[in-house]
Amino acid sequence: MSVIFFDIGETLAEPHVDPDGSLRLRPLPRVVPVLDALHEVRKGIISNPGSGDGAAARAARALAEAFPGRFTDEALVHWGAKDSRGIFDRAVASTAGATADDCVFVGENVVERAFAREAGMRTAPHPVFTVAATENRPVFRVRIGVPDGQDQSTLTAAMDETEAVAVQVVSQRLVTAMATARGTEVLERSGFSVDVQGGVEDLADAEKFVSDLLARGEAVFEGEEPTPRTTHVINREDDGRLTVRRLRFMQ
Repeated sequence: MSVIFFDIGETLAEPHVDPDGSLRLRPLPRVVPVLDALHEVRKGIISNPGSGDGAAARAARALAEAFPGRFTDEALVHWGAKDSRGIFDRAVASTAGATADDCVFVGENVVERAFAREAGMRTAPHPVFTVAATENRPVFRVRIGVPDGQDQSTLTAAMDETEAVAVQVVSQRLVTAMATARGTEVLERSGFSVDVQGGVEDLADAEKFVSDLLARGEAVFEGEEPTPRTTHVINREDDGRLTVRRLRFMQ
């Protein structure tokens, strides 16, 4: 049986800090139905509560208020930075018997998902794709064409009924999105054209590689002045892909 761990901010909910300092979480669209459909699955949290005394306690209270009865196993709730595989290793250990491959991390941040995969976990970029991750089905980057006779509202309605999530509205006739093969089939049957661009987690791995280069001071973005340590130049393409050009090898 899988154990599903969720990030909170920009994955499950939008955080809001009230004037009195209390934290509120506003569930994002489509999240609550996903959690309800997983009511028999063990669920946990891997999320950074922020800094300051009592941050974890505030986040825990806000989580319970926003999602009552849905994250009740305190052993599966992990607060902390997701800047290495460490917190993901601890999450796997907290399951009391599940292997890393039995565990899924759901989070919008590509670098954090890459750390989760280093720990052996499966990953999903959005709660809509949680079941796909448990079944080891990939999520793809896609470009969706909206034909004459259809519009953005009909596309949104179609996507809300399947494994597909919009990323960017490029124009009235073109939307970039994420979708599984099942989602792609549903959209095509609904009359939309779908061009599959590649795996979402391939982009995540590229982001992690770039993040590591930048952290070591070995890369700059296109247009920036190289330093003596620069070995790579990074460019972000119009479709969001990162391309890396090697300048030289380290001496």
